[in-house]
Amino acid sequence: MNAVTGATGHIGNVLVRKLLAEGKTVRAIVPSGEDTHPLDGLDIEIVRGDLRDVDSLLSAFRGVEVIYHLAGVISILPGRRELLHQVNVEGTQNVVQACLKSGVSRMVYTSSIHAIKEPPHGTVITETQPIDPHSVLGDYAKSKANATLAVIDGIRKGLNAVIVCPTGVIGPYDYRISEMGHLIQDFLRRKIKACVDGAYDFVDVRDVAQGLMLAGEKGGTGESYILSGEQISVKGLFSLLETITGINAPKFQISCKLARIAGIIATPYYKLCKSKPLFTSYSIDVLASNSLVSSAKAKRELGYFTRSIRESLADSVSWFRDQTRRQYKIERTRNYLIPT
Repeated sequence: MNAVTGATGHIGNVLVRKLLAEGKTVRAIVPSGEDTHPLDGLDIEIVRGDLRDVDSLLSAFRGVEVIYHLAGVISILPGRRELLHQVNVEGTQNVVQACLKSGVSRMVYTSSIHAIKEPPHGTVITETQPIDPHSVLGDYAKSKANATLAVIDGIRKGLNAVIVCPTGVIGPYDYRISEMGHLIQDFLRRKIKACVDGAYDFVDVRDVAQGLMLAGEKGGTGESYILSGEQISVKGLFSLLETITGINAPKFQISCKLARIAGIIATPYYKLCKSKPLFTSYSIDVLASNSLVSSAKAKRELGYFTRSIRESLADSVSWFRDQTRRQYKIERTRNYLIPT
């Protein structure tokens, strides 16, 4: 039995699909009241479990051999430090405790590239850099670093666990719409008017899911593996989207410094409107950070591989457009059935 926390998330639901495709039995562990739409139609067992409740995890882990722990809060907005700590850090501590108590054979923890201390520009980021909560950028990264240290502490106590650190995830099956999903949707809707300096490393969600499974099968206990893809500038990203969609990319370009100031000013507005900002000061800082990443260890030891970012973007665009068409058909059918 394979269990997945965070199974309704972007990586989570793709991982569930890949596990099923390989004939695995899957249990999705989701909090009470969470929408399970991303898992509709999949032959899985859904069990309620809350990361903040160890007893619920002990029950959910019963009979499980491999746990893929992906659940967590992702936020580029300020003011969520306490929630990030409760779910990402304390929640992971509870997962580790439940694994040790319930006799889980293997735990695969999805950390983040941001949990790793960033070296100076020009230095390649590898697994040799330390996990240091005091030297990372922002509350989210700090929570992932602390959570990773909790897993390492569990390993010292006898937990058979492996850690993976993905970079920026893109790709289809983005039901809950990730930050990058919002960016792609805004491009399709012609809402993006300017391009920001900076670059980042993006990896396909399907390759990350495959990497998680490879780590579970081949990864050494206590080892960490970076799952990266391809580094690309924001300008290059929009240029690819223009080629794929035929929609003109923004010509106006602004510096990271100016964009960061705009992000600070705009954040309170987006919080008031309860909508997701396109950029925040944190996301701009990320684009200006060192994104020179290597997945050589994962390729060498696990057999990890990645597809091109062009293919990932093309499949994302196709998936979002298909979802829009499906929603349009549902709305038309609903309107047709409503009596007048």
